[in-house]
Amino acid sequence: MKALQLVATRRMDVAEVPAPQEVGPEDIMVRVKAIGVCGSDMHYYRGEGAGNAALDYPFIMGHEFAGVVEAIGQRVTSAQVGDRVAVDPAMPCGHCEYCLEGNPNLCPAMRFSGSPGVAGAMQDLVVQPAHTAFKMPDSMSFAQGAVLEPLGVALHSLNLGKVHIADTVAVIGCGPIGLMIAQLARLAGAQDVFVAEVVEHRLRMAERMGVSLAVDSRRADPVKAIVNATHGRGVDVAFEVAGAVETSEQAAEVCKGGGTVVVTGICGEDRMDFRAGITRRKGLTIKVCRRMKHVYGRTIPLVHRKMVNIDALVTHTFPLAQGGEAFRILDTYEDEVGKVVLINEG
Repeated sequence: MKALQLVATRRMDVAEVPAPQEVGPEDIMVRVKAIGVCGSDMHYYRGEGAGNAALDYPFIMGHEFAGVVEAIGQRVTSAQVGDRVAVDPAMPCGHCEYCLEGNPNLCPAMRFSGSPGVAGAMQDLVVQPAHTAFKMPDSMSFAQGAVLEPLGVALHSLNLGKVHIADTVAVIGCGPIGLMIAQLARLAGAQDVFVAEVVEHRLRMAERMGVSLAVDSRRADPVKAIVNATHGRGVDVAFEVAGAVETSEQAAEVCKGGGTVVVTGICGEDRMDFRAGITRRKGLTIKVCRRMKHVYGRTIPLVHRKMVNIDALVTHTFPLAQGGEAFRILDTYEDEVGKVVLINEG
């Protein structure tokens, strides 16, 4: 079968790899139809940090995906051959302290599709535990199914922030997850959502989604602009989604006293900077988003019922075989690229 592999920094190749031959008794085999390209994939592509795990080449990325069930294990009752499914890439152990506490996203034995040591979905077939697959309504496309994963991260971030009706919210970074958080915050009842971003076309996307203020951080101080927009008060909740060294502190600076900062972005420099004077004086609550947990049961109806607009975020689709071009465009931010989804007809 074919797979799109990262073979060196900024170099992708399509190669033939062995197809899975067995399906465990509680597993399913999925023929992958759509794969979203995530910001963490771009970190790997650029040769940036991969946490504590070493990245060995060749490496098959891809953790945002949907497809069709091709085979099921003998003990599987939750899926049938032919089901159209979105797949949660997280495979926690299910029995450690964190899993039993309801925090499987923190499982120290976690296996995660498309992370170092675990092949991802940028290939024709994958085998996953059956409980990670969620049947999609017939009206949902495979591309929409793939984007449920980042929508889940956005929803988990919003849950951490505990946005209330009539709160004010700031989102620092308007990549796909940041724009999803902005939509969800309005859906949750925020009276104002302010955003800051350095890529011009992302600001236009945010404006089309109805944010209260979109600040170009290259031309204006985002902290001053957002604080001024709140008449000096600051926002109730600030989400850092840019993954830059300076943006965590910007999120803290735009918060009001007693506010909450949720750090969702992944910094390529493996840093998260806050000045103690700001965070201590304001008595801020700082939370960090680690992937997501138990969200597909909510993200599927969010999309199916058109409560959020994820189609507007998907600006480009490419065949899997042209994945190298997809990564190149994302790397350079050209052609007003937003979310990219790879389509696999194999």
